[in-house]
Amino acid sequence: MNFKHTPVLSAEVITYLNPQPNKNFIDCTLGGGGHAAEILKLTGPKGKLLGIDLDPKAIKASQENLKKYKERIILVNDNYKNLKNICYDSGFNQIDGILLDLGLSSFELQDQERGFSFKGSSCLDMRFGDGHKTAAQIINNYREEDLARIFKNYGEEKFARQIAREIVKERKMQRIITTDQLVNVIERVYRNKIKPKRIHFATKVFQALRIEVNDEINNLRTILPVALDSLKKGGRIVVISFHSLEDRIVKNFFRDEAKTCICPPKIPVCQCNHQPSLKILTKKPISPGLSEIRINPRSRSAKLRAAIKII
Repeated sequence: MNFKHTPVLSAEVITYLNPQPNKNFIDCTLGGGGHAAEILKLTGPKGKLLGIDLDPKAIKASQENLKKYKERIILVNDNYKNLKNICYDSGFNQIDGILLDLGLSSFELQDQERGFSFKGSSCLDMRFGDGHKTAAQIINNYREEDLARIFKNYGEEKFARQIAREIVKERKMQRIITTDQLVNVIERVYRNKIKPKRIHFATKVFQALRIEVNDEINNLRTILPVALDSLKKGGRIVVISFHSLEDRIVKNFFRDEAKTCICPPKIPVCQCNHQPSLKILTKKPISPGLSEIRINPRSRSAKLRAAIKII
């Protein structure tokens, strides 16, 4: 299968990253190299790009897709939470911009070996790389209350408790190891309920499982301060999120780093002498326009936030 993916908010990424000739950038979520290619077009002749992805198939695809820039790219198969060590090992510094696109690529969604999609029948895996527990292990071993928490917090699934209860009931009879088995369990809960109109009824549970499998929320909380520390003064950070919890984490991090005071509210006069490290470039998150959503319906939930390092 060819690794093809339409990058979301491509023009907006370029606007807020502002790549210039001979500047250095990091794409922490390389995928098939769509965003990276646009950045590399604008940073010649000497600008370099460090591309990171946990998925070895993405790295292999980007080696091919970006081969005309091979003298200016460094591709690393690793978790972006390890950015500090990756930069050190790669000798990559003087960083002018960092991109995080937290979405699932079309290739990964369509890869039947992964189990990211609720269409068809494939193994409940959902790992971007090796070393994590699979979705099947979570479904068959987590306690009912933990499953409900994941579905509610990571998927905003309103029937989280009922679905968790039905999963536990089903797995007492047989292990749930394929995507279609899980879809059938979820469908039983939705059978007498109003199904969502815009998305498939299993979407939120599958999203929540993927986030849990890959520890995506903790990874995001880890990378944000590391990314800020890695940027040089005047460097920019752009984050595209697809889930309200992710967006809230980014929003709060930017807000806190842009504050002039971090004293507790009960202290009437500032005593912290805190210096803001960021200037927020997006007062509100940037969302795709209708034309982009028509071309790429999966972009509809994307939200872009950007900031510039000022110290």
